[in-house]
Amino acid sequence: MESHPLYQPVTDLMRSVSEDVVLPYFQNLKQTEIEEKSPGDLVTIADKFSEEKLSEGLKHILPEATIVGEEACAKNPALLDNLSNEVVWIIDPIDGTGNFANGKRPFGILIALAEADETIAGWVFDPIRNRICHAFKGHGATINGQRATSSGKVTGKPKAALATGFMTPDQRAKTIAQASPHYEIVPIPKCAAEQYPLLVSGDHHVTIFERTLAWDHAAGILFLNEAGGKACRWDGTPYRPSNDTTGMLGASSPKLWEEAHQIFNR
Repeated sequence: MESHPLYQPVTDLMRSVSEDVVLPYFQNLKQTEIEEKSPGDLVTIADKFSEEKLSEGLKHILPEATIVGEEACAKNPALLDNLSNEVVWIIDPIDGTGNFANGKRPFGILIALAEADETIAGWVFDPIRNRICHAFKGHGATINGQRATSSGKVTGKPKAALATGFMTPDQRAKTIAQASPHYEIVPIPKCAAEQYPLLVSGDHHVTIFERTLAWDHAAGILFLNEAGGKACRWDGTPYRPSNDTTGMLGASSPKLWEEAHQIFNR
């Protein structure tokens, strides 16, 4: 098991920004410090400050890399074109903002490093637990420095967390109808920084995402895949940060992925 050469400086940066910016605002936000970017999609002053600090730190750690952050892209969508650049940092300054804005867990910070539109390293940080999940492509995954392995073991009915919020009503009804005979349908955490660790831990076995934005998924997908699970597009092709198509299936083992693929019939 080998961590990415930048594992420690990026981890230190995430912890520092969490302590200095994110946690001081948790359960301490004024209503004027919360906005809607679009219906149901919140952003807080903490998201903005966190992205600024993370961007500054990452520029220092790897000056040649382009930075693509969620909040910067909300202001200037043209920045999304940079996702396929040679070396790119992808930042979600607070993943699970809806939870965070309501003073609830879970929420986290996500950072991915991509080269030529392929994620090569990912960091998934839970500030409350002080838990860092890390993956380095081809070298495995860790949680707080210890090897992380997704066994895919199932006792009883497999648990499926279905993120159907961005589906059409017909898609949602069909997905739930397909899943119900085979899975125990469990609530989604509304936080990708929690969903991917839940798959690796075996607390969840299958998940579906309709919206697949790079800052939400690049780091977590690599973490799950390097831990021995499987997440990719419905046609089996790998996730690429610049690909803005919808739909993705994740599971805590390749076997569970194949079973789910048959059940959902996509």
